[in-house]
Amino acid sequence: MELRGRVALVTGAGRRVGRALAVGLGAQGMRVAVHYHASDRGARETARLIGEVGGTASLFASDLTSADAPAALVRDVVRDMGGLDVLVSSSAVMERTPLGETTAAQWDAMMALNLRAPFLLAQAAAPHLTRAQGAIVNIADLAAFETWPAYIPHGISKAGIVYMTRALARTLAPSVRVNAVAPGAVLLPDNWQEADAAKLRESTPLGRLGSPEDVVAAVLYLLRADYVTGETLIVDGGRHVRR
Repeated sequence: MELRGRVALVTGAGRRVGRALAVGLGAQGMRVAVHYHASDRGARETARLIGEVGGTASLFASDLTSADAPAALVRDVVRDMGGLDVLVSSSAVMERTPLGETTAAQWDAMMALNLRAPFLLAQAAAPHLTRAQGAIVNIADLAAFETWPAYIPHGISKAGIVYMTRALARTLAPSVRVNAVAPGAVLLPDNWQEADAAKLRESTPLGRLGSPEDVVAAVLYLLRADYVTGETLIVDGGRHVRR
């Protein structure tokens, strides 16, 4: 896929990995729809960075935990930007939810954003992506392939993303390719300490942490790899092969 001039919607683009993805696509000359919910200031900073690297950006606010929001977001992007070629579903929440302490409200909120929203976004985007011969890249997580006792609902939601990616790839072929990236330790939670980072480095086969740019590189590969669909590319420094 030639990326320059195409329209990409990146959800959760106001901060962290979502911002890196939006800026990375902008650097390829794409027109980026920067989605955000609470990160208004962050989204404006993302748009500024996209402009600096040669792309163009438009801002779209939406609470994707609302059942009607994904379809409305796609509608607004298509209306304002004239179409849609690429969907990158990056919005997610990762909350510590140990067994015995997890509430129904926590479960519902996590599934709504991490799993339901990407599906409804893909469903709404499918007709536009089909016309454009476009692509979807979902952001999964290493948690889909490992067991993290303190983050079980998060892991379930990301395992669902992996299955959804395969199912959508089959359903939308041959017009739309659907893939995913499953990052490992590329950007640590804000409240983690250096000791936590050191433990991760020591237990990672490549001996270092990753960066958001590693995820960007994987997404760009999948967008350009015209004979790849239904795959989840793990970007974790080899952590998934430790055992």
